[in-house]
Formats: sequence, C-alpha cells, structure tokens
Amino acid sequence: MFRLSQLTPQEKAQGIATCSAGNHGKAVAYAARELGIPAIVYVPATVDEVKHQGIRSYGAEVVRSEFPGYDETQAWALEQIAQTGRKFISAFDDPWIMAANGGSLALETVRALPEASTFLLPVSGGGLSAGFAYYVKETQPESQFIGCQHRDSPGLALSLERKEAVTSLPPIDTLAGGLEGGIGQITFPILQDRVDQVVLLSEAELFEGARWMLAQHQYLIELSAAATVAACLTGQVRAAGPAVVVLSGRNVSLETIRLILAQ
Repeated sequence: MFRLSQLTPQEKAQGIATCSAGNHGKAVAYAARELGIPAIVYVPATVDEVKHQGIRSYGAEVVRSEFPGYDETQAWALEQIAQTGRKFISAFDDPWIMAANGGSLALETVRALPEASTFLLPVSGGGLSAGFAYYVKETQPESQFIGCQHRDSPGLALSLERKEAVTSLPPIDTLAGGLEGGIGQITFPILQDRVDQVVLLSEAELFEGARWMLAQHQYLIELSAAATVAACLTGQVRAAGPAVVVLSGRNVSLETIRLILAQ
C-alpha cells in the first residue's frame, strides 16, 4: 500500500505489474484494487493454488509462467512488462518495499517487545529481512539478527561467501516457494553487515517446523514461514536473550496441508 502510494498519477493510470511467489502478489493485488490501479501479477508455474486464487480474488490479472522457479519467472516477466509501459513493483528490491514491509514490522516488534535481543526471519530476496535488519540494527546495535533459508536455495549465504549479491539461482523442488531464488541487488548490501548468522534448512526440516506449529500452537503456517521455527528446532540457534521468531505467512492450499500432515 505504501509503495503504490508513491506512484505518480501517470504511473497509476498506466497500471502496475509485479512478479511473486504468492504473498507479495496478493498484497499488491489488494492495494491496487483499493487505490483503483490496474495490476498484473506474474507467478511461477508452481505457485500454490491458494495464493493463485487469492491474487485473482482481489481483481488482478494473473499470468502463470511456464517456469517452475521464481528467478526464471521474473526474468521472463520483466521482458513482458517492458513492452507494456507498466511500472514494475519488485517483491523485495525496492527501498519503499523494504521500509514498509520489514521496517514497519521491526518498528512494531521493538515497541511491543523492547526486551527482545534476537530476531529470526526467513530470507529469500530480502525485502522483509533487509527492512527489518536495518531498523533493529539502527535502534539496537547489539541485537542478533538471524536469517533462515532453504538449504537448496541459499542466496544470502552464497552472497556473503562471495561478497557480492547472487541475484539468480536455479529452481528447486520445494513447497516453500517463498524461500526460493537469489538475493536482491539492493537488499544484499543492507543485509551484508547486519546479519549475524544464516541458518540453512532442508525441506524435511521445514515440514517438521510446520507440523510442530500445528501440534504445539494450532497455528497453520506455510513452509516458507516454517524456516524460523525449524531453525530453532534443529538446535542451530543459540539466543543470548529473549528471541522473536517471525512467522511470515499462512497461505497454504488444502493439498499442501495434506502433504504436511501425511508425513
């Protein structure tokens, strides 16, 4: 909503486009509808059906690519968008997205829990994590920021190792689509000096994290969100003080729920 509010009248009239594994697209569709802006959302072929239908329910046009991975889909989407004149709204590599996504969440979290000193967030492109890390490190420099990623798509971990943004990664076979893909060109420099630890999780560990939340708290979360829970369950996190575990989404199809429970 904040990002779209920054558009010029001409950009609003021409309409916007974005690429999303699901949640960002749903949010953009909702905000565009509320602001009266035409919107197109490009999604991977493997997008969760609940997210697909959720985007459509808010009135956006949804274009499903033939590619299973996020990075391939975005590269293709940008080619299509360039021919339309629409403004591209990145899911992560955008200062306004970082500020209003992770930044706003960090502000609310610190106000509600001033005693917290460790923060765990899922990381893919970095829109949520970079905005969050920037705020908490500015206000609480001694706090610990932990990024949680899929082991088979470790964009942040690889970027830290190579000391440059790894912006594209091959698609992986996963139900945690929100964790897939490279880091942002803008988000990585923000995370680079602010992340204290990166925890890598397997698909099986993500499933266990989602099941644990159902069993212990009766919270249904998507597998991308389960990365933070799994990081704790695997014993890879040692918090020095009170910790905040961010659950970033719960858009899960019935079929995915069946798979989570079947295991």
